[in-house]
Amino acid sequence: MRSSDRPQVPLLPSERVDDLLTHDLHIIQSDEVFSFSMDAVLLARFAGIPPRGRVLDLCTGNGVIPMLLTTRTEALIEGIEIQPRLADMARRSVSLNGLEKKVTIHEGDLRELHLSAGYGVYDAITVNPPYMPLNGSDLKLNEHQAMARHELGCTLEEVIQAAVRLVRTGGKVSMVHKPQRLVDIMSLMRKNRLEPKLIRFVHPRAHLEANMVLIEAARDGKPEVRLLPPLIVYNEDNQYCPEIMNIYYGNKEDKS
Repeated sequence: MRSSDRPQVPLLPSERVDDLLTHDLHIIQSDEVFSFSMDAVLLARFAGIPPRGRVLDLCTGNGVIPMLLTTRTEALIEGIEIQPRLADMARRSVSLNGLEKKVTIHEGDLRELHLSAGYGVYDAITVNPPYMPLNGSDLKLNEHQAMARHELGCTLEEVIQAAVRLVRTGGKVSMVHKPQRLVDIMSLMRKNRLEPKLIRFVHPRAHLEANMVLIEAARDGKPEVRLLPPLIVYNEDNQYCPEIMNIYYGNKEDKS
């Protein structure tokens, strides 16, 4: 889509339009709120997504994951975000890219979404949740940053409980998180009928420990987990490794 053909949407004084570097997608962002980072991009490529059906992104923020998923599927994609400002930014980004027929953004609490959406209606769910439990440091951040980083609006268990309510039997739930929480994630998934199936660690460099983990689970799946090869972000020349370049610039790769 040429810039002259792109729909015009209003921007707040602090907002800007950033290039998502793939499929000519753009997104509205602001330094006043928490902007997306690499973890969202990696999750959007890692997640097991059906070619059609219904997909839901929990904790969608400014809608980056639903928009990136449109490059991989013809499914109807929804996102839910508890913060009104971020939900509004996400809706305007959807309009900016002309994706209203493919992406719907809901403003609301994921803990209550099943009351209106129904049980087990989604074929796949993605989530990039707040990583950190409450510990007092959240008080030093502004409201938007605190909710994005800390479990103020939902806990890890509440995220997993919402996912299992909303995904169909056999459907996939994909998450990006910190490796330090992996034991919590896996134990809470199994407690709530989500069986971990794929795990991939992300390392900033080959010699450094992982700083992200991607995990995919199937509702009511059989016990069997595969540990995929590590994903290395930077090479020895401090440049993105080829796989990261492919992820950012839109070349499809089979994660299997």
